[in-house]
Amino acid sequence: MNYQETLDWLFAQLPMYQREGQAAYKANLDNTLALDQYLGHPHQEFKSVHIAGTNGKGSVSHLLASILQEAGYKVGLYTSPHLKDFRERIKINGEMLSEAYVVDFVGEHKDLFAEICPSFFEMTVAMAFKYFADRQVDIAVIEVGLGGRLDSTNIIFPLASVVTNISFDHMALLGDSIEKIAGEKAGIIKKDVPVIVGTRDTTYDFVFEQKAKELETSIEFATDNWTSERNEDTSYKLKHHSGWNFQDLQSELKGAYQQKNIPTVLETILALRNSGLAITDKHIYQGVAKVITNTGLYGRWQTLNTSPLTICDTGHNVDGITEVVKQLKTYTYQQLHFVIGMVNDKDIEHVLDLLPKDAIYYFCKASIPRAMNEEVLAEKAKAFGLQGTAFSTVAKAYSAARQSATAEDMIYIGGSTFVVAEVI
Repeated sequence: MNYQETLDWLFAQLPMYQREGQAAYKANLDNTLALDQYLGHPHQEFKSVHIAGTNGKGSVSHLLASILQEAGYKVGLYTSPHLKDFRERIKINGEMLSEAYVVDFVGEHKDLFAEICPSFFEMTVAMAFKYFADRQVDIAVIEVGLGGRLDSTNIIFPLASVVTNISFDHMALLGDSIEKIAGEKAGIIKKDVPVIVGTRDTTYDFVFEQKAKELETSIEFATDNWTSERNEDTSYKLKHHSGWNFQDLQSELKGAYQQKNIPTVLETILALRNSGLAITDKHIYQGVAKVITNTGLYGRWQTLNTSPLTICDTGHNVDGITEVVKQLKTYTYQQLHFVIGMVNDKDIEHVLDLLPKDAIYYFCKASIPRAMNEEVLAEKAKAFGLQGTAFSTVAKAYSAARQSATAEDMIYIGGSTFVVAEVI
């Protein structure tokens, strides 16, 4: 099979969460452990950092990878989902694995896949770990796909376990309370592995504290230890309670919500320094400033056009959209044009309730089975005072917004990672 045929086979044969949702979720690690044993336990051949959380884990993962690259390490990076190319999920020093590696990996192990029927995610995790071992990375930054406790990545024994934050998302799979969701995320905590939690929150912080105590490991909350300010030029001023500080930390990531992510990254760097990694302040400045250049991260408050100003962002749940709306209010424009699509298994009503009532909406449907029908979305939005037109595709919605918007207007595109993927 060539590369495209290999991808077609993967997408056709294996259940994949981003396409099918709950049906693709495996509530155990049996397949992952079977694949790991068959491949010779590749995850044991490199150091790692494990990143979980509801929002921000992609940004935190890429920021950490960029800093580690600046420190001279050969860095593997595993994230999900991809926006345009499957290979975005598996990178070393910002470079995607080759099409040939994907073809060879699937071809070599196709009989095993047919025997144990792993999910799409289980297969890609196995591919990532084998690739990082084959290429002898020094350290890999591993982002959890969903939850933590039963996630396919949760066989690693990392240098640090990081949880960015907790909010309601994937409730059908992870639990219907914030405590249950936190409990699933806390499943990545390991004995004697330092834990970093981005945000202290009395609704769930005790879950992580109890788990850390049970496993006899340290825990730090970044919001306890850091003060963070965003300067007018979008740089950051941060200070640790010990006196460690950054006066002018520039970042290629322009979302104001990075003010929450960066302290989590810096607290993690402290843990990695304590584990023996050589990371200087200069590496941190350079890594944060060059995160997109170094890692190829896209879709985080990304400017697609300047006239009219066109921004896209992958924020898609209540917490993510709250940050989006907050930042939109900082812009000056004559009219906001909002291209939006959502998936069926999200907390749609609460998200719609947050959106600005004075925007013109372009409701659309991304090209995945989980996507909500654009007419249904438009009808639900009406109940919250949101007015606009439904379009059968993302491309048609975006085209209509561009035709309607003047140079003084603003276009925002989001609501779903998959809508952003089709626009970029």
